[in-house]
Amino acid sequence: MINYPEWLPFVLIPLLIWTLFWKGLALWHAARRGSTFWFIILLVINTAGILEIIYLIVTGKLKTDELFKK
Repeated sequence: MINYPEWLPFVLIPLLIWTLFWKGLALWHAARRGSTFWFIILLVINTAGILEIIYLIVTGKLKTDELFKK
């Protein structure tokens, strides 16, 4: 049996929530813009939200307050 550190769930669960939030937001924006290339890249590559944040702010040229508007 493998013994995992006790702190592991306290790191992995917030990381999972963080990643799913940014991935969902980036995929939503890419789909609305019709960016098929970015949609596929964002869907396939898992970077703990880093690639998604770069896409939303740099490539999407969005301001922080525009991220959550329809």
